[in-house]
Amino acid sequence: MLPSMKLVDLVEGHAEEIAEQWAKNVVKHHFTPYYHHCSPDEIVPRAMKFYRNFRAIFMEPKPIEAAESFFTKYAEGRFKEGVPLHEAIYALILMRRQLWLYAEFQAVFTTAMEKLQAMESLNRTILVFDYAVYFITKTYDDLMKKAAANTPPGK
Repeated sequence: MLPSMKLVDLVEGHAEEIAEQWAKNVVKHHFTPYYHHCSPDEIVPRAMKFYRNFRAIFMEPKPIEAAESFFTKYAEGRFKEGVPLHEAIYALILMRRQLWLYAEFQAVFTTAMEKLQAMESLNRTILVFDYAVYFITKTYDDLMKKAAANTPPGK
């Protein structure tokens, strides 16, 4: 099994459960008040979409391209919903955290070799999320500029 495949398989195989745990956290976290009144039916599918696409982004030889496509769409969706940028980013941080908490709880990486694989997986996951933050903030900035240009003077 490739070094990072254990994590990828775990996330893909348990996307719904991880997404449900994420939803429980995001609706009560003090950094994400936008989500406090969201129903699980509304937000769990968003997180599941990310977790189910994790393999495609994570395993891509050039993950920047897959990340750009996925996270630009993510940002456009959150922007249209009115999610403040800082909350959209923190919701993503909670997705990353939930992914690793789930893996840790499942005791996926127990041997010395698996712990090395976990480090490699962590490094790759951080890279994916670094790209995510970049593309989300870039997309929000582009959309805010476009909205400002379309706002009539005096409003």
